[in-house]
Amino acid sequence: MSSLVARVSQIDNCDSLHIVKFDFHGQTLSMMSLDLPNKIKIGTKVKLVMKPSHIAIAKNLTGDVSYSNQLDSTIIVIENGQLLTSLQLQCMDSTLESIITYNSSKRMNLQVGDRVTAFIKASELSIAGILDD
Repeated sequence: MSSLVARVSQIDNCDSLHIVKFDFHGQTLSMMSLDLPNKIKIGTKVKLVMKPSHIAIAKNLTGDVSYSNQLDSTIIVIENGQLLTSLQLQCMDSTLESIITYNSSKRMNLQVGDRVTAFIKASELSIAGILDD
């Protein structure tokens, strides 16, 4: 699991659906959730997690996309397997792992040092714990 530390900045809800927004170093991240613990309030510091297979990558992105979570990152490690490629991405003070197909990695000509955009769907982001001290 990849993780980020962020602070809750907004909570919107309708019936049992919650859209929670977080501040991650001045960048807004969004999470969609059906279940939100009562302890989660605006200002709460949390650990957010996502599966590496749920982090998509774009290189030289132009145009709009529907992903609400877009993180500018730098590739710091590439490990190619027979079918899959694991990418380690530096995003501010955090390291994320993205797992994509080997064919996509080659088609995109990904190299260590490349600037990429990491995409995480709001439905794939979740709260792993509260970090408030």
